[in-house]
Amino acid sequence: MTTEHQARKPATIYDVAARAGVSHQTVSRLLLGHDGIRPETRERIQVALAELDYRKNVMASNLRNGRTGMISLAIPSLNQPYFAELAQHVIVAARSIGLTVFVETTEGDPDREREIVSGSRASLVDGILYSPLALGSGDLETIDAGSPIVLLGDRILHSQFDHVTMPNAGGARAAVQHLIAQGRTRIAVIGAEHPSDYGAATLRMQGYHEAMRAAGLPTDARLQVVAGQWVRSDGVTATEQLIASGIPFDSIFCFNDALALGALRALQSAGISVPQDVAVVGFDDTEDASYSVPSLTSVTPHTEQLAELAVTLLDRRIKGMAETTPQDLVSDFDIKVRESSAVS
Repeated sequence: MTTEHQARKPATIYDVAARAGVSHQTVSRLLLGHDGIRPETRERIQVALAELDYRKNVMASNLRNGRTGMISLAIPSLNQPYFAELAQHVIVAARSIGLTVFVETTEGDPDREREIVSGSRASLVDGILYSPLALGSGDLETIDAGSPIVLLGDRILHSQFDHVTMPNAGGARAAVQHLIAQGRTRIAVIGAEHPSDYGAATLRMQGYHEAMRAAGLPTDARLQVVAGQWVRSDGVTATEQLIASGIPFDSIFCFNDALALGALRALQSAGISVPQDVAVVGFDDTEDASYSVPSLTSVTPHTEQLAELAVTLLDRRIKGMAETTPQDLVSDFDIKVRESSAVS
């Protein structure tokens, strides 16, 4: 192999690391936008990236391999803070490996969800990160997808595609255990789904029941409230219904932060003190949770990790490097305890 040919070979993350005198993990952390890298180290990596034309070479490599260097992220909506934050993390993770993300929203429309994976636009991208709301596994089996797909969320649990999700049942169980540890025994739920539905809500309800049973506490079906689209207004309405019912409750576990923020508003309007009278816990740990009054305790599903796992899986599928059998990966989680459940 000639020196000239070697010079034209696209630079890899390992080449950049060698030039900068750091580990490839450090280079990856910088490309992903992580903090905690010393300024002098950051400068050396930036110089190495520029000298090796790292991003330019990634694009050239894509062209030679017949790829566009673009992937699609199909999510129900950007109005939901969780999906907006997920999209941002996906964009950052994809950028670090030279991929551009085309974001599409489906609003849960089944025709729109089918079009994204089988329509003409599917041929414009190398792969699809796909979070369906209306379609099930049976629907996907009949779709001839022209690009690799990685599923996000829990609407479809078992299929021929890779799947990355958050710990819905485990996170919900931990949230309810936290409330029980605070002495709460009448725990209401906002965000339940109708029995015929299936998705994250079913798994979060499962975690709720597991925690209550383990503590020897009874559950009251009247405290399990269906809440439409999981937006703030639904949280307000559901909480107002709970208050108006007269059924006693000392805490609320909401199946996402938007519902929890609505619940906080309704409780405040009713003159109910949080957390002294009623504690509130959400799920997703969106940025809003830190800034509500009181600040919101929430399950954090490590959305950044979830995005990195999904992008990595899809990239491996695109390059033909993935396992033959579909992979099912789950992100980590923890509980961010804040003012809405921590009684001083």
